[in-house]
Amino acid sequence: METLVELSLDDADLQKELAGSRATFEKQIDEFELRALLSDVDDPRDAILTVHPGAGGTESQDWAEMLLRLYMRWCEQRGYEADIIDRQSGEEAGIKSATLEIKGDYAYGYLKAESGVHRLVRLSPFDANQRRHTSFASIFVYPEVGEDIEIDIKLDDIRIDTYRASGAGGQHVNKTSSAVRITHEPSGIVVQCQTERSQLKNKESAMKVLRARLYQRAREEEAKKHEEYAKFKKKIEWGSQIRSYVFHPYNLVKDHRTSFETSDTTSVMDGHIDGFINAYLNWKDK
Repeated sequence: METLVELSLDDADLQKELAGSRATFEKQIDEFELRALLSDVDDPRDAILTVHPGAGGTESQDWAEMLLRLYMRWCEQRGYEADIIDRQSGEEAGIKSATLEIKGDYAYGYLKAESGVHRLVRLSPFDANQRRHTSFASIFVYPEVGEDIEIDIKLDDIRIDTYRASGAGGQHVNKTSSAVRITHEPSGIVVQCQTERSQLKNKESAMKVLRARLYQRAREEEAKKHEEYAKFKKKIEWGSQIRSYVFHPYNLVKDHRTSFETSDTTSVMDGHIDGFINAYLNWKDK
């Protein structure tokens, strides 16, 4: 870079090259600084992300599906592999819940910034009078547990139920009980998977989610972070949101923890949330 600066003083072509090199260099520095903040033992891991709508029926279920799309677009932009391992569709629109398995370097480290309640304000597309509505949905992110971590799940502690899947999948979903629900009795954690046609594959995916949630639970207890984590477990309603998305009467997305905001709501809903993630990581490090 220093050599380019010296050589480009009287060379217009080199000045253009310098501008491009500078932009690339700055991006690399920003990326390096972020990686330096991701120092937790779980940060490099893959992630499991769940989406749940709050009260409000179709409105919040539609909002939950919008968030699911947002995170899938974000994964696509970063080159991460994102697979929906469970999806419960709403009656009219949207989703009742969804679980994403996200594979990529530092997927959990980046996405942990998204855990919490997300609030939407917009003119409702489901209201004939076009009134303004407020909807809520919660995001929870867990580090995926690899083979290097031993999680002891006793067979006597779990109950496995099978049922017929619902939603897309053709006639098959109505003929076989391929969907799987696993209840971990000691903790009360319930996980389910119905996206695969094979009951065995659904069971494997559900166990993967259960392992991740039990690991997260153990980490919280070990680190005594109950109070900090409790803020993510608030009711999905007014006053508990970490971020607000306002589409009417103005455009604004604001994170209430870091005060980072943007008026480009379209870009955010297309998955461009790195600004919010970066702001959270820097805020968390203070």
